Amino acid sequence: MDKGLANKLRIVLVETSHPGNIGAAARAMKTMCLSRLLLVNPAEFPHADASARASGAVDVLEQAEVVQTLDQALAGCALVAGTSARQRGIGPPVLSPRDCLARLHAAAASGQEVALLFGRERIGLTNEELGRCHILVNIPSNPEYSSLNIAAAVQVLGYEWMLARGIGPAATESDEVPATADEMERLYEHIEAAALETGFLDPANPKHLMRRIRRLLNRAQPDQNEVHILRGLLSALQKPKAKRGNT
Repeated sequence: MDKGLANKLRIVLVETSHPGNIGAAARAMKTMCLSRLLLVNPAEFPHADASARASGAVDVLEQAEVVQTLDQALAGCALVAGTSARQRGIGPPVLSPRDCLARLHAAAASGQEVALLFGRERIGLTNEELGRCHILVNIPSNPEYSSLNIAAAVQVLGYEWMLARGIGPAATESDEVPATADEMERLYEHIEAAALETGFLDPANPKHLMRRIRRLLNRAQPDQNEVHILRGLLSALQKPKAKRGNT
């Protein structure tokens, strides 16, 4: 197996409350040749329960990166997928596990850093965290009992990753460098600031404007040059009219 390719995929667990679930997820990862685990603000880690549940995958736990924020976990990522048990009217497109992991594999095979997010045991990912994702993945399950344990979800999606490594779409070569997650966040902040300054966005009644803009741009997946163009345009529009007329 190509370990370099596997390391392009980050398995990100957000605020996991039970250390045993971290260990079980590590075990699921190792069976699917995955080793890059990032933990965002876990309740307890390291912990004996995590090591016990890892059962032979302690090396995955020892290499795990613990960070305090999702920004840190996603820094440098060009494609981010989030797990969600609920269908959502507004937000990133929802793909099947096979389609989602094929997308992640194709991006990783072209040299991009990619991430797969798993939320808290009780409430999953917040709307704000889901807004950081380019795509969502929903694992089909019993509609009357759709809750999957984190490790079970990691196992299912890890299996799809293994399949994608054999049947995934061929990577396409491009001279353009995809914008990273942190670059996209700065663009969204710039858009919101410009919208507030111009009065286009009413802070007292924002509705879903920024969520829809996130959905639009995450679907488009702009490259770094395109992000620079958009931010340059926003900066020009933010200049006073008199000064703008002299440029």
